[in-house]
Amino acid sequence: SVRCLSSTRNQSAKKSRATLGNSNARNVVLVEGVRTPFLMSGTQYKNLMPHDLQREAIKGLLKRTGIPKDKLEYVVIGTVIQEGKTSNIAREAALGAGISDKTPAHTVTQACISSNQAMTTGFNMIASGQMDTVVAGGVDFMSDVPIRFNRKMRSLMLQMNKVTNLPYFSKVKFVKHILSNLRLQLPAIAEFSTDEVMGHSADRLAAAFGISRLAQDEYATRSHTLAKKATEEGKLSDVLEYKVPEPVTSDNGIRITPMEKMAKMRAAFVKPHGTITAANSSFLSDGASAVLLMEEKKAKAMGLKPKAYLRNYTYMSQEPKDQLLLGPAYTTPTVLEKAGLTLNDIDVVEYHEAFAGQILANLAAMESDYFAQKHMNRPGKVGAPSMDKFNLWGGSLSIGHPFGATGCRLVTTCANRLKAEDGTYALLAACAAGG
Repeated sequence: SVRCLSSTRNQSAKKSRATLGNSNARNVVLVEGVRTPFLMSGTQYKNLMPHDLQREAIKGLLKRTGIPKDKLEYVVIGTVIQEGKTSNIAREAALGAGISDKTPAHTVTQACISSNQAMTTGFNMIASGQMDTVVAGGVDFMSDVPIRFNRKMRSLMLQMNKVTNLPYFSKVKFVKHILSNLRLQLPAIAEFSTDEVMGHSADRLAAAFGISRLAQDEYATRSHTLAKKATEEGKLSDVLEYKVPEPVTSDNGIRITPMEKMAKMRAAFVKPHGTITAANSSFLSDGASAVLLMEEKKAKAMGLKPKAYLRNYTYMSQEPKDQLLLGPAYTTPTVLEKAGLTLNDIDVVEYHEAFAGQILANLAAMESDYFAQKHMNRPGKVGAPSMDKFNLWGGSLSIGHPFGATGCRLVTTCANRLKAEDGTYALLAACAAGG
C-alpha cells in the first residue's frame, strides 16, 4: 500500500496540490491523527482488550479535534488478530467512545496495511460524496491472542453438544477420545499460501539483495536513535496519554542496543546463518490509532484546520513467496506517476519497517536496473528515496508495530513532518503479509 499526501500550506512554486487528485472528486483532508502509546506485548496493556485501546484512541481523537460526536457519519477500523467477543471491533469501540448508536461502523482486515485499508475506504466514501466525515483507525493486541482447540477437538465438542443419554461406557469412551485430541492451536504466523513465516521471507530477501547483517543492525540502530530523539524533542505529538491505571505517555520499545551486543544475537528464523534477528526486526506490540478524515469545505465550515490533503493511493500484489515484502518497491513509482510527481518532488518519506533487511532490500531493488527491467517492466531503475527524508522520527522497528494500527501512524507522521519540516508532499508505503 502506498499513499501520497500534500500539505495544506499556501501554494508554492511546486505543482499545485489541487491538481493531484481526480478533478471530479471532492478534496479529502486529514484533520488530525492520534494513537495510544505502542507498547511491547505483555507489558502495561496486558490486562486490557483490543477494543479498550481502540476506544481510547477514538476518544482522544474526538477530544483533540473537538468535533461534535453527532457530526461523525461513519467509522472504519482495521485489525488483524480478531477478538471473538468483539467481532466488529469498529462498532464496539465507537459505541464505547460515545459515538451515536446511529453511526454505522465496520471492520476491515488486510494484514499489516489494515488501517491503510480503513483510511482509503473512508477516503473513497468522502471523495465520492457518500460521506463528509469519517473516523478511520486500527488496532492490534498481541498480549492476548485467541488460542483454540485443534480441529478434531472442535469437531468432537460440537458432536458432544448433540449427544444425549449415552450409556455410561460410551460416555467414558467419548471422554477418552476427547482427551487424546486435547491439543491447542495458536494463531497461524505462517503464510497460508506458502506455509512460510515472514521472517524466513525477509531473510531470503536480504540474502538475494546482498544485505549484510551489519547493514541491518546499523539500520535498526538508526531507527531506534531517531525515535528516541523524536520522543525527547516532543515531535511524536500524536501519542495520547493512557492510564492503565498508571499513566503511559510514550512507546516503551525504543532502546539503543550497542552494536557489539547486536552482533552476538542469534538468527531468529534461518538458523544458524540467517541475518534476521530480534534486534533488527519489529517486535510484537499492542496499540491503536485513529484519524479524522473530512471533506475539505465541511472541515473548514466547522472551524477545523486540516493538516494535509490525502491525494492518491494504490494497492499492488506480487508473488507471495519470493516477493512478499517488496510492496514499496513496486508501488512507489506507480503512485508517483498517478500523482504526476517524481521522488525529487517528495519532501517526506515514511516506509513501514517490518525488518531492517526488508527496508534495505526494497531500497536496493529501487536502485537496480536489473530488477526494474526483469520484474517491473521498466526501462531502468526507479531510484530510492534519499535517507535525508526517510523515516526521520523512527519507524516500526523502534516505535512498535501493532499490525492494524501502523498505517494511521504513518499517515499522521507524514502530516506532522510536513508541517515541522515545511514540506509540501509526503509519500508512505508498506509491505503486508499475503504479498
